[in-house]
Amino acid sequence: MCGRYASTKAPADLADEFHAVDATAETAQRPDYNVAPTKDVTVVVERHPRDEEGNADPATTERSLRTVRWGLVPFWAKDPSAGARMVNARSETITEKPAFRRAAASRRCLFPMDGWYEWQRSKSAKQPYFTHYADGATMAVAGLWEFWRPKDGELAEKYPDGLVTGCVLTTEAVGPLAQVHDRMPLVLPPDAWGDWLDPDAGPTEGPMSRLLVPPPPELVSTLEIRPVSTRVNSVRNNGPELLDRLPDDQVAEPIQLDLLS
Repeated sequence: MCGRYASTKAPADLADEFHAVDATAETAQRPDYNVAPTKDVTVVVERHPRDEEGNADPATTERSLRTVRWGLVPFWAKDPSAGARMVNARSETITEKPAFRRAAASRRCLFPMDGWYEWQRSKSAKQPYFTHYADGATMAVAGLWEFWRPKDGELAEKYPDGLVTGCVLTTEAVGPLAQVHDRMPLVLPPDAWGDWLDPDAGPTEGPMSRLLVPPPPELVSTLEIRPVSTRVNSVRNNGPELLDRLPDDQVAEPIQLDLLS
């Protein structure tokens, strides 16, 4: 699963890395070392641009950075509270579940992150680990986004422009990651970004089917997993110190990193 992550790079830098237009404007997020569900986050989307009358141009697409709330609210939900329970979606079932089926068909996105936190459960404690690319590259995690608009009443007054939300896809954990938790975010390599974001490719068509699987050993071997302080447990804590490695003598059940090979 994925319940917390770090995202500290400036939108301009992310736009360069993902070859995208920065459309976050005033909604751009500050560096966040403890991103939690229901926060506004930056995602990468690819859509057919629309003219002033709202007509899409099917001949071209534009990749951009957008701001969404983490926690997908299905378009048919009566209120946005459903999003708090839908921060993750299992990649194996997104084409079957009513909450995710429409988004999976054409509203896919990438969650840029420095890395994610996961908690290893043991008899004595819950030890958080931070997983990231060893070379510091931005990690792109597959996600879905959805647009929700209230029909009337107080919610229509509160959300006059509707609400754009998103969720992270998870898959079966592999290699040493499985020692921490049995699920992990669906990390996509750069050569898969275009296929995943393509708004005209369904989730089970062509290359899409090969993307909804655990990452290969080659990608896993580029990851670094390190124990970190339980300070990350509280959303009130937020700073670069959350990423510091916890001394080995303070880790109850260290994972076997040699399994990376």
